Amino acid sequence: MGTGYLIDTNVIIGYLNGRIENNGMAFMHPIIDKIPNISVINKIEILRFNPPDDNYKTLLDFVKSSNVLSLTENIVDKTISICQVNKIKLPDAIIAATAIVNNLTLITRTTSDFKKIADLEFLNPWDIS
Repeated sequence: MGTGYLIDTNVIIGYLNGRIENNGMAFMHPIIDKIPNISVINKIEILRFNPPDDNYKTLLDFVKSSNVLSLTENIVDKTISICQVNKIKLPDAIIAATAIVNNLTLITRTTSDFKKIADLEFLNPWDIS
């Protein structure tokens, strides 16, 4: 398993809305309490909509308190490699590449989107018992 975690958008939203099962929330608390890692893609996905002001502030505060991992040449190259081998949406490929290049385990609810990507470790907090 990687040395840390990269949190996918669906988990961020689920966590902030309190919609992850109890064991998953307990698993997530210490990860969120540290400086959480997110991809620049997650930042875009989280902030691109126009939610009510109080919801937007919560999302913006989360992003501001996170370590936002930008695109680097290594991530771009890994994204290209992932896309050449797998049928995957470009944002998901960038998120996967970000996790792999930074030696992070991806925390996501949509594990089926990532299961064929070599070298990617991931887990679903909704499946933690």
